[in-house]
Amino acid sequence: MTTAVKVDDDSKSRLEELQAEIRLETGTNVTQQELLSRLIDDAYSSREDVIDSFRTTTVPLTDDEKAAMREGRFSSGAETDEEDIDEILYG
Repeated sequence: MTTAVKVDDDSKSRLEELQAEIRLETGTNVTQQELLSRLIDDAYSSREDVIDSFRTTTVPLTDDEKAAMREGRFSSGAETDEEDIDEILYG
């Protein structure tokens, strides 16, 4: 069973360009459906990279960096509220 997927003109053009390049480089004709299936399989096998590409942060931390930040935390024992923070930051 196939299902239609709508893509914008730019994406369609790049898909066609990639399809043509595969034909030129390998001599093999692939359909757009085959190409999309391969791209989805590749993305599925590296899903963390795909998921990360949708994160809003521009500088994601590695797992090691996150662990290092957690290790550097300590409790001063002092209670701090918003007014204290405002006073420290804004005077």
